[in-house]
Amino acid sequence: MGRVHFIGGSPVAFARPDRQEIISLSVEEGTTAVEAVKRSGIVAIFPEVDPENGDMGIFGKVIKNPSAHELRDGDRVEVYRPLQIDPKQARLNRAKKKG
Repeated sequence: MGRVHFIGGSPVAFARPDRQEIISLSVEEGTTAVEAVKRSGIVAIFPEVDPENGDMGIFGKVIKNPSAHELRDGDRVEVYRPLQIDPKQARLNRAKKKG
């Protein structure tokens, strides 16, 4: 059984401004990213996390299909929160404030 690190809080992982969590767990070979998120218990800490529909990544690289992505030994699963505003729109808003 490999050790998979599930990260529920870091600059690139799921976190709220008021709280972040790091949860480590061991899972069997062949466990998917979604299964690891469910087993981690992160939903009990952050009820807004939706393992079935949320975006996830491994070490900052987005996983296209988390429910099919099998984890490897040492993987760090990151749960991303939805963007509050489109980055392009945020830049436009900042430029308008300056100008």
